[in-house]
Amino acid sequence: METREGTVAVEITVNGEKRVGIAEPRTLLCDFLRHGLGLTGTHVGCEQGVCGACTVLVDGRPARSCLTFAVQVEGADVRTVEGMAPPGALSDVQEAFRSEHGLQCGFCTPGFLASTEALLAENPEPTDTEIREYLAGNVCRCTGYQGIVAAVRCAADTRRARS
Repeated sequence: METREGTVAVEITVNGEKRVGIAEPRTLLCDFLRHGLGLTGTHVGCEQGVCGACTVLVDGRPARSCLTFAVQVEGADVRTVEGMAPPGALSDVQEAFRSEHGLQCGFCTPGFLASTEALLAENPEPTDTEIREYLAGNVCRCTGYQGIVAAVRCAADTRRARS
């Protein structure tokens, strides 16, 4: 891929698909995903890594895309909210957030979903305290967090029942 002076080609796997985009070395991953690749599900909130709205999974681990340069994830596997379920369907985590009222305005939801996926991969049976501690880096201004904790518990229960 041809680049203009001061830019680089960045190749990453996003939601299971190899993608290449052109970016300046200072381009943040959230901007690369949203503006370079057209994946607008990743939300940008505080732009300081505090609120968690921009959280995506990089090689299975949660990462603040507003603090990560696109060039840093060259060759990595990135998963955004768009890749959590096939088009038109909901993943078990998304369905749990829907059914347990773990969302209201939805702005913070993509970050919570990514963090929840990572938590359940690490700890398939978290306690409410472990859920709250793991998700402490994600801020929601609309809910009281009870629905979010219930959603994570519901998703864990669903996965446990399935296996």
